[in-house]
Amino acid sequence: MSEHCDFSVKFWGVRGSISISDPNSIRYGGNTSCLEIRCGERLLIFDAGSGLRYLGNELVGRGEAVDADIFLTHTHYDHICGIPFFKPFFNPQNQFRLQAGHLLPEKNLRGVLCDLMTSPLFPVPLEVFQSKIEFHDFIVGDALHTGSDVVVRTASLNHPDGATGYRIEFGGRSICYLTDTEHVAGELDQTILRLIDGADMVIYDSMFTEEEYANCVGWGHSTWQAGADLCDAAGVPRFVIFHHDPDHDDDFMDGIAEAAEKRRPGTLVAQEGMVLRPGKPVWQDLDIPVS
Repeated sequence: MSEHCDFSVKFWGVRGSISISDPNSIRYGGNTSCLEIRCGERLLIFDAGSGLRYLGNELVGRGEAVDADIFLTHTHYDHICGIPFFKPFFNPQNQFRLQAGHLLPEKNLRGVLCDLMTSPLFPVPLEVFQSKIEFHDFIVGDALHTGSDVVVRTASLNHPDGATGYRIEFGGRSICYLTDTEHVAGELDQTILRLIDGADMVIYDSMFTEEEYANCVGWGHSTWQAGADLCDAAGVPRFVIFHHDPDHDDDFMDGIAEAAEKRRPGTLVAQEGMVLRPGKPVWQDLDIPVS
């Protein structure tokens, strides 16, 4: 596939709830949620956890102006904590569109981020950013268009305070990003099934194992087993396990990877730095940096 038609996702943060710095979790990574999705020359960023800082450093290193859409699943702290440390926000040549769709009527995205960067919680306000930033609050269920060739479909997820699931469509392929959602034991979430139906790739909140979930009902997170069931029902070829529990070290994640491979061959466990391209065989679409 030529560069201008490339469709890929790179994982900059794969951890849930809180970032960790642990020598036993180096291979999978310790940063919270952040994905870089490339649709040809168009840059889409999903979630702004601590992994956003590292994406920002790479973008600055390229020395080029940045024009990107940033979509948030929700505004819980682990999904927005990278925003004050995203260096491209400080360059007046750059422009961004920040979008979220789950907020309560009395809140809007800009207001929430202003609250994040307010003393005594943070020493400088949102206005310190010098790039052009637009804030958009959409209605969950809307189809969003970023240019003429990229469609971003949305659906509501089952999470405290609400969250948004996304389906990104480009060049006849699709990637679905569904994190911070809780399944109902023994049932398939019909809203999610409609969103992921026939998708090429699904990245799904797999924070718990089934054994752990029994003690975590109502926390707003799911299991890799529930994700596999959804992908089976929706005819999805590539399932990616995501939003790892901060207490799950590399050895634990290796165990999940082994069990998931037996349950659904070709399943991948997200690692920081991993790059995937939908629609390609596993030996072609997988790129993981050497640690």
